[in-house]
Amino acid sequence: MAFTLSLTKFTPPLSLSLPTTSLKFNKHSFIKLSASDIEPITNTEEESKTTSLNSEYPPPLVKKRKRYRKEYPGESKGITEELRFVAMNLKNSRGSGRLYGDSQPLDGNDEMKVDGGDESSWEPSLDGFLKYLVDSKLVFDVIEGVVEDSNDVSYAYFRRTGLERSESLARDLEWFRQQDMLIPEPSNPGITYAAYLKELSGKSAPLFLCHFYNSYFSHIAGGQVIAKQVAEKLLGEKELDFYKWDNNAEELLKDVREKLNMLGEHWSRDDKNKCLKEATKSFRYMGQIVRLIIL
Repeated sequence: MAFTLSLTKFTPPLSLSLPTTSLKFNKHSFIKLSASDIEPITNTEEESKTTSLNSEYPPPLVKKRKRYRKEYPGESKGITEELRFVAMNLKNSRGSGRLYGDSQPLDGNDEMKVDGGDESSWEPSLDGFLKYLVDSKLVFDVIEGVVEDSNDVSYAYFRRTGLERSESLARDLEWFRQQDMLIPEPSNPGITYAAYLKELSGKSAPLFLCHFYNSYFSHIAGGQVIAKQVAEKLLGEKELDFYKWDNNAEELLKDVREKLNMLGEHWSRDDKNKCLKEATKSFRYMGQIVRLIIL
């Protein structure tokens, strides 16, 4: 059998002309590239790779800067110091020369003055002074009765502090009776304040204790001046028990102050703010009772 070999003309394949910018180095590529044919990866492509990588993870948490609340005046020392600042603000905003409690609560170093600060410009009456004592006794009866009888543990810290005034007032009023003086019934300022305290004591211990503290604080701070002035004008130097204590009154008040500050550490800021507002009420109520002396 004869075979015939047929040869055809070899035609080389067409050469492809590709733009060099589209070429990338690939280890699997069969195309041999020169260094000039390799285009470096641009920054835009680098950023896109980084973005793609970061998209797989959440962004880092950025902590917000903590803002601290501005302290109230005296807050670092305790609630009684805050109450003192309220008293001083009342004094400064309304001016001096008024009865303490009404518009000039004292801080323990001030003196009580009336009508412009001139002691000779006001004349206390014996009838008015008796009304003041009767109304004061009614208020202290309520304050000390609540503290003694209440089941609220907050009040138990303030029993038998040595500051109590109810019994001393009873002795003073009895002395006036023995002088054949008519003891009046409680008047509207004392009745109103006593009723308010009784109602408040069952609603909020912090608010009631604000009145409790301010009552003794104001009496010790301003009461001594009242006693001196009234005794000189009306009583022939008679010393009333209302203005005498078995121990140093300032030391007794200091002990009450420390206990109230310790208790106040457990109060919310809202309770403390309400207590500061009650301070204004307490001085107003007490001022109305003190004014009975010159009415």
